[in-house]
Amino acid sequence: MKSQVLYQEKHQWIYFGRDPDKPEKIIDSNQFLIINNQQAVLLDPGGVELFAPMLSSVVKYIPLEQITHLFASHQDPDIISSLGLWDQVVPDAKLHGPWLWESFIRHFGMNNISYEPIQDEGRILDLAGLSLQLIPAHYLHSSGNFHVYDPVAKILFSGDVGAALEPIDSPMFVDDFESHISKMKMFHQRWMPSNAAKNDWINRARKLDIDMLVPQHGRMFKGENVTKFLNWFEQLEVGSAISQAE
Repeated sequence: MKSQVLYQEKHQWIYFGRDPDKPEKIIDSNQFLIINNQQAVLLDPGGVELFAPMLSSVVKYIPLEQITHLFASHQDPDIISSLGLWDQVVPDAKLHGPWLWESFIRHFGMNNISYEPIQDEGRILDLAGLSLQLIPAHYLHSSGNFHVYDPVAKILFSGDVGAALEPIDSPMFVDDFESHISKMKMFHQRWMPSNAAKNDWINRARKLDIDMLVPQHGRMFKGENVTKFLNWFEQLEVGSAISQAE
C-alpha cells in the first residue's frame, strides 16, 4: 500500500491507498491519518480486505497506542468494515460516526471501541488541541454523512464528494481538471441523489479556506482545482437513476 505525507508542520496528514495487492474486484479507496501531539485519528479506515496492509503501513508512522480516534463518514463497507479488526488493536479508541448509522456500523464489530455519535448539525473533534470540524454532508451520498475540515492545514476530507473511479496507478492529484471530469461524472450523477443537498454542501464548502480537497476515492484536488471542482459540481444535475427510470 502506498503512503504519502500531505501536510507536515505542527501536525501531519498522511495518505494511504493505491494498494497493488488488493483483490481486483475490491474498490480502491483513500485512507487518511491525522497526527497531532502524539494522538491520531484515522479517517475512513477502510474495508476488512484492506486491514492488513493498512495496519502495516500505519505503524510505520505512529505506534498503535497513539491512535485515539477513528472517524467514519458513513456506513458503507469500504469505509468501516475493518472496524472489528481495529477494535482488537486499538481497543481504547473512540469512533466518531453519524448517530443515524450507529446500530448499523456496530454490525462490523465493536466490543471495545466506544461509539461517539455525531448529531446532524456536526461538531468539533478535539485531537490533542487541534480542532477538526465534522461538517454535515447529508445525502452525499448517505442520508447521514459527514466530512472533516482542518482549518490549520486547510484540508477538507470530502468522503465520496470529488470521488473518481480510476486504476490504482493513476496520479495522486488532478493535473488536468477538464480531462478528469469524465472519471467523476457518472459517479456523482448516480451516487448523489439530491440537488438540494448538493447545493447546501457547496454553500458550506465555499465558506471554508480550502487548499486541498481529498476524497475517499481517486485523485485529490489542490489549489485552483478545488474551485474548479466546486464550480463543476454546482452545475451538475444529480440523481440520474430517477430520470432514467421515467
